[in-house]
Amino acid sequence: MNEPSWKEPCNDTANRAETVREEVRLNKYLSDAGVCSRREADRRIQEGRIRIDGKTAVLGQKVLPGQQVFCDGKPVTSETEKVILAFHKPVGVECTTASNVRNNIIDFIHYKVRIFPVGRLDKNSSGLILLTNRGELSDQILRGSNYHEKEYLVSVDRRITGAFLQKMREGVEILMKDGTRKAQTRPCEVEQTGERSFRIILTQGLNRQIRRMCQALGYQVLSLKRIRIMNVLLGDLPEGEFRTLTDEEIRELELRINRNRRLKHDE
Repeated sequence: MNEPSWKEPCNDTANRAETVREEVRLNKYLSDAGVCSRREADRRIQEGRIRIDGKTAVLGQKVLPGQQVFCDGKPVTSETEKVILAFHKPVGVECTTASNVRNNIIDFIHYKVRIFPVGRLDKNSSGLILLTNRGELSDQILRGSNYHEKEYLVSVDRRITGAFLQKMREGVEILMKDGTRKAQTRPCEVEQTGERSFRIILTQGLNRQIRRMCQALGYQVLSLKRIRIMNVLLGDLPEGEFRTLTDEEIRELELRINRNRRLKHDE
């Protein structure tokens, strides 16, 4: 990766990074400012894309009062408007914030404030994905240990059998992205909807999980569409369009996140 360009902050106060009011971990600061999730923030720090007062930041570093933070040479300022969008992603759109990637989701939506996708939906899949500038909310939704439900409609290349459905429900050993490690998927809900189609509800988000599960059982996915994330439904939202979550949806989303966190703590 090429070293990102660095520009010294100019004297124009409108372009200066916001002054920090209290000590805070850098990844949290970037997350709260709507730049990206904490996980993504750590990746950007490791790549040398974050600077504090002109110096390359390191993992675990804290931002002190009076310091200025820059990402890829641009000042990081907090967003006053907190946004959560539901987007019907078409096939072909890439769930990345990288501006050099063709058909990236951020350029496709072109929203008025800086947002980032909550997780991923692979290029060849369609359906519901959330975008937000609320980093903490994103982190909680993505955390696999919280068992948040995501629902999909899937079609495959040949007739579905009872054995296939049962194995999918029980969990499948899949080969991970690196091609060497294997993982056992969690038990899940699976319902046949047609001769070659089914509905599935997952509580984890391994890379290309459904495609890898089907492949492990000798099937190829022809189409995959996500229709629900927790309480948020895709509904009749047209492909390529987005909407703002309602206050009721946000309240329910936060309630479910907090409830699942409590259940995890009590285990």
